[in-house]
Amino acid sequence: MPLNRRKFLKKSAVTGAGVALAGSVAAPAAEAAEAKEGSRPVKRYALTVMGTTDLHGHVFNWDYFKDAEYADAKGNAQGLARVSTLVNQVREERGRGNTLLLDAGDTIQGTPLTYYYAKVDPITAVGGPVHPMAAAMNAIGYDAVALGNHEFNYGIETLRKFEEQCDFPLLGANALDAKTLKPAFPPYFIKEFRVKGAPPVKVAVLGLTNPGIAIWDKAYVQGRLTFPGLEEQAAKWVPKLRSMGADVVVVSAHSGSSGTSSYGDQLPYVENSAALVAQQVPGIDAILVGHAHVEIPELLVTNEKTGRSVVLSEPLAYAERVSLFDFELVFEKGRWAVESVSASVLNSNAVADDPKITKLLKADHDVVVEYVNQVVGTATEALTTVEARYKDAPIIDLITKVQEDVVRAALAGTEYASVPVIAQASPFSRTSEIPAGDVTIRDLSSLYVYDNTLVAKLMTGAQIRTYLEYSAEYFVQTAADAVVDVEKLTNAGGRPDYNYDYVSGVSYEIDIAQGAGSRIRNLSYNGVALDDAQRFVLAVNNYRANGGGAFPFVASATEVWAESTEIRTRISEWVTAKGVLDPKDFASVDWKLTRGGTPVF
Repeated sequence: MPLNRRKFLKKSAVTGAGVALAGSVAAPAAEAAEAKEGSRPVKRYALTVMGTTDLHGHVFNWDYFKDAEYADAKGNAQGLARVSTLVNQVREERGRGNTLLLDAGDTIQGTPLTYYYAKVDPITAVGGPVHPMAAAMNAIGYDAVALGNHEFNYGIETLRKFEEQCDFPLLGANALDAKTLKPAFPPYFIKEFRVKGAPPVKVAVLGLTNPGIAIWDKAYVQGRLTFPGLEEQAAKWVPKLRSMGADVVVVSAHSGSSGTSSYGDQLPYVENSAALVAQQVPGIDAILVGHAHVEIPELLVTNEKTGRSVVLSEPLAYAERVSLFDFELVFEKGRWAVESVSASVLNSNAVADDPKITKLLKADHDVVVEYVNQVVGTATEALTTVEARYKDAPIIDLITKVQEDVVRAALAGTEYASVPVIAQASPFSRTSEIPAGDVTIRDLSSLYVYDNTLVAKLMTGAQIRTYLEYSAEYFVQTAADAVVDVEKLTNAGGRPDYNYDYVSGVSYEIDIAQGAGSRIRNLSYNGVALDDAQRFVLAVNNYRANGGGAFPFVASATEVWAESTEIRTRISEWVTAKGVLDPKDFASVDWKLTRGGTPVF
């Protein structure tokens, strides 16, 4: 029987641990525990791998959009300051020299804090600041971090500067140089744990990122980087790591476990392939899963070639959870072998902020709080997204109006100046509100939480009709005589709110009593039935323009204009120029839900 873990840990002799990039790193020696099996002693070693993912710039338990401590109905807490406390507790219990700390990506985008240090006071400027996420993660002592797709949102220069500021490697075995097809980032990280009375335990961490980067950040990576599939690259690298003497192989993968892709067949690689990697590639002991923003304490996947179970775990995003992989190793036949692996999660709401992290980053935080609370205009009435997913809400019309105005101005004097401009927008948030009275940057940022930029695509009326039909699949089919429950009306097939689009500038009804693909009714432009041959310029965010959400036609449509300024910034500029935010300047009723011609609301 394996030695009791807690009894063993009390015996371990541990000091600190070193870190090095993609090479062998020696941790101080821990005593090898011995247990009797028959007449011969058996040496054992216990290792704990901690993991976070999808931190998205959350250092503190703070909601910059509400200017208050973060709170939700489930009592969750967020931020690396909480993670630091949990990590310290695990290191104290297990012994720091018996632990690894990893992350599975999406680190430098997601809050006004990360936006500020990418765009307002950028880390790329001469003498620029240290990125708050680099400072926090260095202080906590991360060993390695996989690249997430959002690492590329601000361009490769920003990512490389962040990489330079980190004391740990950013791993991406399937982030390849487009010309040489060699890894553009370190593929792996290896650390040796020295054990008294036994050979060292060699742990390899393989980092994999998401193929969807080629679509979502096409403007930055096309021609420079390419992103083949996770399964393919894992199959290439895991045997190499084993041949290098790795006793334990952990994969940190910015890829969910569902086996699905949001981009349809636009890429020949699976977006959420972590479970497929476990199933198809022998030699992996555990996978830290990212990208999907779901909590998976422990998932066992059987490798189809070896029959062994691979343990997967995905901690909740925004530093709300930390995954723990507990390994038990046994020394047999002249080398260490993994005897068992189990996974669990720790909840950040169970601890307080680490004062070391709070002190380190308070000044950065305070600067951003001041920035987002700048007043840029005055609203004549309160605007909210509470009903925006099933009613044409004026607050979303603000987004489409700004996009239309920016694109029309950009196309003035070009061959497309006379082509009608229509616009797309999604109800990203269910809780965003612009209050009556003073309007701040944080109010407008809460409306548009992503760092998307604006693109203009040339499309036909027929393509717009198909586009709208696809968007309308978001609604659950509801019979004409059925009671409408708004909580069950949307997100059909699991489609998220950000993959439902309004289209302004045309008028239409969505008949939710009909099946998917036959819902768009009375589609018109300027009061006349839409001509399938008519051309339109669609003002669309870059995520959608590059194929995000797999909306038909838009990715392959002719691009007539694009820019790098965030849509969020354009909204702030528009409101600042107006001074007064009045719905009469932007609101319009472009669509409504119906059943057999009768409005649902």
